[in-house]
Amino acid sequence: MKTALVLGAGGFIGSHMVKRLKSEGYWVRGVDLKKPEFSDTEADDFVVGDLRDPHLVSLVVDDNIDELYQFAADMGGAGYIFTGEHDADVMHNSGLINLNVVYESVKKGVKKVFYSSSACMYPEYNQLDPDNPNCEESSAYPANPDSEYGWEKLFSERLYKSFERNYGLDVRIARFHNIFGPEGTWTGGKEKAPAAMCRKAILSNGEMEVWGDGTQTRSFLYIDECIEAVRRLMKSNFTEPVNIGSEEMIAINDFAQMAIDISKKNIQIKNIEGPLGVKGRNSDNRLFKEKIGWEPTQPLREGMEKTYNWIKKMIGDE
Repeated sequence: MKTALVLGAGGFIGSHMVKRLKSEGYWVRGVDLKKPEFSDTEADDFVVGDLRDPHLVSLVVDDNIDELYQFAADMGGAGYIFTGEHDADVMHNSGLINLNVVYESVKKGVKKVFYSSSACMYPEYNQLDPDNPNCEESSAYPANPDSEYGWEKLFSERLYKSFERNYGLDVRIARFHNIFGPEGTWTGGKEKAPAAMCRKAILSNGEMEVWGDGTQTRSFLYIDECIEAVRRLMKSNFTEPVNIGSEEMIAINDFAQMAIDISKKNIQIKNIEGPLGVKGRNSDNRLFKEKIGWEPTQPLREGMEKTYNWIKKMIGDE
């Protein structure tokens, strides 16, 4: 039986990965500061602990781990990442986790490691035009991410690659583009745009606030397709950083309108000042298609309907 260690297993993507690995017959250990918020973990062993602590990491990384999935990070949506108030924590916490994990992975002979990077590591200067952002993998340098979160992701990409070069670590790196879906954070300040739009539409009495002028563009990938892409990447021999995201780009006002349409309510969009990030961002999936032979196909609307219905149930249960 193959063994997997999922770090960040109490979080959104990590908890979904645990379910997927269990369905494929893996023995799975999960580690996080907390257990999953919205469902019981399916991990065979779940350790509640702090991955910033090197002693804890040395305990949970065994010398018989076939695959390690590193999702753990200090992160959130634009309201968390772009205010500047959390920069030191983001750099310190995520940096420490990755330094501990990569060291123990080599020390214990972990056979294969997955590191979840982010599209936030792409340079701001290529994302100023909302209609034509450039997020091709080769555009990463000269580096100029728009947030400390992005800088830490870029540093950690280089960290894992340096351990690959010097110590033979077998690593796969994906740059995620706005992963969303059920069982993700939907309130409290760390939620991302899809969950925020759904929540606002559900709770609105005729008005929905949208940060900025709403012309900024993004793409969003549904969680099931993210997990599928990661599993395919891990089975491949491709070892360079690669995008995992959707190419269905949408302006944020149109995205808000999509949530309103799903709600079947009469709601007006009110654009207000707020943290924004770059003007345009869209996944470029050409490299993934070429090297892995797969691409996501689910329309954004379909994923949003599933997410909307789940959040509506969460609000109803409160």
